[in-house]
Amino acid sequence: MAERKARRGRGRRVPYAAGVVLASGAGTRVGAGINKVYLPLAGRRLVSWSLGAFARVPEIGVLVLVARPEDGELVEWVLDREIEAAVEVVYGGETRQESELKALRHLASRIDEGSIDTVLLHDAARPLVSPALIAGVLHEAREHGGAIPGLPAEDIVAVGDDGSTLAEHAPGPIIRAQTPQGFRAAPLLAAYEQAAREEFLGTDTASCMERYSDLPVHWVRGEQQNFKITYPHDLVIAEQVLAAADYQT
Repeated sequence: MAERKARRGRGRRVPYAAGVVLASGAGTRVGAGINKVYLPLAGRRLVSWSLGAFARVPEIGVLVLVARPEDGELVEWVLDREIEAAVEVVYGGETRQESELKALRHLASRIDEGSIDTVLLHDAARPLVSPALIAGVLHEAREHGGAIPGLPAEDIVAVGDDGSTLAEHAPGPIIRAQTPQGFRAAPLLAAYEQAAREEFLGTDTASCMERYSDLPVHWVRGEQQNFKITYPHDLVIAEQVLAAADYQT
């Protein structure tokens, strides 16, 4: 495990939240020779936009970047040149869930002592997340136990079992889930440790919590610009969004 351990000095005596930015995937579909989260976006590396958004939320008391060991030099470059806030660095695992578990174990002592009450996990490949959305997810997670941002998926149609006929819509709205996904810290850590013991691999943070925790998870309306950079044209769109909006650096 590699760490850049400088606590964010805010003099808190009350519990604070942790923001975890996940950057340990390969991101091969974007067609770049490096991990896509270190590609340039409007004069900065893509990952620094996410880190910067979390750094501007006062309730986030610790910020963690989960990275690949082979990206160490890129990580240092970004943190030295583009991020003013202190960032703790943890090396990820083979899967997203293993990477999240390593981040949670890194925070475990502070979770156990009650210093950290909530953890938000975010994809570094969603660089245009706003501080307002982060704060909204954090508020709902603290209030109810868990929160996920998303947008209504109004263009999705259910298909019957035979694959050729339309079926009735499921009751309630369907959403396209985004990140950050936020949960109370102690139940989140316990759920991930239980999943590791049972070798369960979920699709995202919420799926693991659904299986191993009784925490209610609330939906927070997401943002159109909080899309994931997957293909080369997504970077072009992100550049256009940044050019048209008053994003802070």
